[in-house]
Amino acid sequence: MDIHEHQAKDILARFGVPVPKGGVAFSPEQAAFRCRELGGGRCVVKAQVHSGGRGEAGGVKLCEGEAEVRDFAASLLGTSLVTKQTDAAGKRIDRLWVEEASAIERELYLGFVLDRKSERIMIVASGHGGMEIEDLAEEDPESLIRMVLDPAVGLAEYQARELAFKLGLQGAQIGQMVTVLKACYRAYRDLDAMMVEINPLVVCKDSSLVALDAKMSFDTNALFRRAEIAALRDPGQEDPRESFAADHGLAYVGLDGDIGCIINGAGLAMASMDMIQLAGGEPANFLDIGGGASPERVCQAFRTVLSDQNVSVILVNIFAGINRCDWIANGVIKAYTELGIELPVVVRLSGTNVEAGRKLIAESGLPIISADTLAEAAEAAVAARPTLIAAQ
Repeated sequence: MDIHEHQAKDILARFGVPVPKGGVAFSPEQAAFRCRELGGGRCVVKAQVHSGGRGEAGGVKLCEGEAEVRDFAASLLGTSLVTKQTDAAGKRIDRLWVEEASAIERELYLGFVLDRKSERIMIVASGHGGMEIEDLAEEDPESLIRMVLDPAVGLAEYQARELAFKLGLQGAQIGQMVTVLKACYRAYRDLDAMMVEINPLVVCKDSSLVALDAKMSFDTNALFRRAEIAALRDPGQEDPRESFAADHGLAYVGLDGDIGCIINGAGLAMASMDMIQLAGGEPANFLDIGGGASPERVCQAFRTVLSDQNVSVILVNIFAGINRCDWIANGVIKAYTELGIELPVVVRLSGTNVEAGRKLIAESGLPIISADTLAEAAEAAVAARPTLIAAQ
């Protein structure tokens, strides 16, 4: 789960990271008031969306006084910001962050991420801040400094000092960098974060270090024990289909195809999408209903898939272990009758109670297409697509 810049700054500030003074605004008048609170002089106004590249896309501006802040806020709020990290629709701007301007002398990059190869937290830093990490890795890979942390020890102070030296910091800046690194590490560890990024971390002309921008993302599976973090979620920044699925405990990722998928198990879901493409089709989503899916849960899965207007066929592929095929069959029948489904539905069942499940489908009297194997199911789904779509 991602959060907004102002939320990440608030969290990091509580752990001891220095951030500029500022405030959130939901209207042009409130933005002007935030500027007045900061002294009425130069302020930076930033669109709050879950995307990088906001500056290049026109979502960040250094403004001179309240009037300019108000005008810029009015031009942003209610619009969508399209960046290199969003799709063509962009992200809707419903809030702004207004902060005091900083006297920047130098920009650094700092990130804490999970390195799956070493199964450790890794610090990635660079003396060239202000750029996306992907651009840094491509344009100046030698500038990247990587440091892997032992989870049994955490971030040792000598490691923090060593990183500060490598970034070319001097004097009192060394101690400040140690404070920033330790604070970021504690925030990452204590809040079940997946990423903490400060870009840029700036060295000001008075030699102080300030986090000019901040991003944090969190392990969704740990939100049940992080109520304060879960409360920061902004559904308006998410794909509506994914938000609906998350609210009903379903793992869903929207894609660009037209064959809706309802599958249990991530591995089987990936294999199913590959088989659909091999048969000449394109999956519309990744949806894993998980283990122990009740008929009601299956029905919610159908609602989620049908919320995508591009879906022309639905493929249900279940290998029942913890699940039961008769539960899935009852869920498919329930969805068909309650939701008034008119699209072709292909069902492939295997595993626990498979004969009972197939019997329920066969005796339902509904025009459901049954398949015995994944290959047959994928081919049937592709063949069932409307002629116009199939011709494309």
